[in-house]
Amino acid sequence: MTGGTANGRPFGDDISPALSCDPRKRTLFGSDTYFLESLEQLGTLTADVDGFLHRHAALLLKPDAVVSRQIPTTVDWLARGGFRIVAAERTRLTRTAVRALWYFQWNLATPQRRRLADMFMDSCDALVLVVRPEADDGEAPPASVVVTERKGPTDPRARTPGQLRYEIGRYSYLLNLVHTPDEPADVARELGIHFDTALRERVYASALAGDDRSARARELAEQLHAEVPERDLTFEPAAERLKRAVQEAEGSLAPGAVRDELRAARLAAWDQDGYRRLMEAVWRAGLPLDAWDVVIVGTHVLPMKRTGLGPVLDGVSVPDWQRHMARLAVR
Repeated sequence: MTGGTANGRPFGDDISPALSCDPRKRTLFGSDTYFLESLEQLGTLTADVDGFLHRHAALLLKPDAVVSRQIPTTVDWLARGGFRIVAAERTRLTRTAVRALWYFQWNLATPQRRRLADMFMDSCDALVLVVRPEADDGEAPPASVVVTERKGPTDPRARTPGQLRYEIGRYSYLLNLVHTPDEPADVARELGIHFDTALRERVYASALAGDDRSARARELAEQLHAEVPERDLTFEPAAERLKRAVQEAEGSLAPGAVRDELRAARLAAWDQDGYRRLMEAVWRAGLPLDAWDVVIVGTHVLPMKRTGLGPVLDGVSVPDWQRHMARLAVR
């Protein structure tokens, strides 16, 4: 059992080291309801829970991937990389879901980042894909670790050709279009966040069947595209639209400090500091501007990460897992 309370009783289950190479994560997940519900349900469908989670990864295509029409590009990238889509379902990234997904990392998020995320994450449905390698190599690191490494980093400046995030758009730190669970335990936990019991059983059953569900993924993408308009997520056009919208809004405001501040900020918006000043003035004035333009500009110019802190749980790499698997093999 994991840890102990003041009266000596454990507060969580022991989690298999096959699901995470981080002892701290295994301790925390041992009492995490999302993880436990998902793992328990998977255990009713297969006797090989550890093996299933080792072989499968998940990708979350967020609303920014929907409006930029990059889901089909992702499906193609997975096929080229030797991954089969075995389940696909829509999900909604509510404020609660967002904080649950990144609960162990969002201690680093600035207030501005959280506010911007809330403006677009729940703007339309997102898409969850469950994938597995076409080649079943029992000696390979977990599929989730491999997919996460090939996906590329959050920082657009650090992405390289061939990585998914490089191919689908290097927009900004927050508009990164796709998220992947770091390792097997995270796959189970995040499926527990996205889906209720009935839908999660359908996802697990589809993945266990192992059939190619790429057509299903494309069908869901087409549905989403029909529901929400396409958007250009690049900075320069959004910045120009935002300044024009602010100028128009100035005309409807009474003379005074609010209008004067907006005008001065708009005229100064030519570099990062100027656009930051404009964003702050817009928020103080409470202007009902286009949410996507505010998000696009804001993610480029506002601080996204609190400094001097580390995440509660950090990511893991393929080398981390190779060392972990070598240690497990000699136990």
